[in-house]
Amino acid sequence: MTDNMKMRAQLKGEFVEVKVLMSHPMETGHKKDDFGQLIPAHFVQLVTATLNGKPVLEAQWGTGISKNPYLTFRVKGAKVGDMVAVTWHDNEGATATQDIAVTQA
Repeated sequence: MTDNMKMRAQLKGEFVEVKVLMSHPMETGHKKDDFGQLIPAHFVQLVTATLNGKPVLEAQWGTGISKNPYLTFRVKGAKVGDMVAVTWHDNEGATATQDIAVTQA
């Protein structure tokens, strides 16, 4: 599901800077629709990242994260051409994964 994320991984010195924009409604379960009915909670619970298949990040999220979340992180020890993958899982069982090769900044 590559349309759920936009991602960039650039080598800057000894670190790879990874930037991820995720398309997700991130509903808290406290907001009401136009008819006064509560919109059910729908949010990303877990975000993981790997570098060449090895885990480098695990983040547990909740309803406090805004719609279409943006995540940036740095990883040491990568080189141009290495593969970075980011996966999210939400509270409704949906998941999305995006992978990208590291490029030079």
